[in-house]
Amino acid sequence: MAAASSSLASALKRLQGKVALITGGACGIGEYSAKLFAKHGAKVVIADIQDDLAHSVVTAIGHSDSTFIHCDVSNEDHIKNAVDTAISKYGKLDIMFNNAAIGNPEPRIIDNDKADFERVMRVNVTGVFLGMKHAARVMIPTRSGSIITTASAVSRVAGASTHAYTCSKHGVVGLTKNVAIELGEFGIRVNCISPFGVATPSVMKYMRIDNKQALEEFFSSKGNLKGAILNEEDVANAALFLASDEAKYISGENLFIDGGFTNCNASMQIFEHGEF
Repeated sequence: MAAASSSLASALKRLQGKVALITGGACGIGEYSAKLFAKHGAKVVIADIQDDLAHSVVTAIGHSDSTFIHCDVSNEDHIKNAVDTAISKYGKLDIMFNNAAIGNPEPRIIDNDKADFERVMRVNVTGVFLGMKHAARVMIPTRSGSIITTASAVSRVAGASTHAYTCSKHGVVGLTKNVAIELGEFGIRVNCISPFGVATPSVMKYMRIDNKQALEEFFSSKGNLKGAILNEEDVANAALFLASDEAKYISGENLFIDGGFTNCNASMQIFEHGEF
């Protein structure tokens, strides 16, 4: 009976024996994903520029199962070092989760500063490109791996975020599809995740709201699926699925976690009262 229980516990750990690198892993979706991946048996490397927060995540997970590396994803040397750290400490890299991203302050194009636009592109697109490149560098010899990127619902719909952020998320979807074609030859899967609004610390700061519940209720009021609140754990669960062997034949996909939001034309309300 004890042996059966032990076997079941092991089976429930969907990433047992795997090694994951998560950029932007110090808070928000990255933090939840790091803790969830570790819970499911993975060794986790957290790459972020927020040193104190990242160390707290490592402490929460346990130093034997996780490590932190300071990493600005727009700096190729930093990304290379993060990947090499995973290899030197844990012997391999099975999962690369490109989660780090930033927004820009001005929604109107006439108010957009060129430097702000380029900064978003460096982090959100070039950073993802570098993550894919260096993950591929170590995954190709082993002919296996899963590369995941956090995109956004704005990769499908317009008018829900700033120009730079929206452009960047379209860009990472394009990268995902193109890189998936190349790396499929080596058994490496490449996918992205597109959530609706999540009340992460960075989103709260951007929207100048310090009440998480209030922001969650705001997003819920704008969403399509009622009776549920999207949170970081939901996105982490989607990343867990794509990282696991359960998704072994899924590649080149953009998985929407949006409660049907991007399928809905808000100007059409024919079902508002359950009738035409």
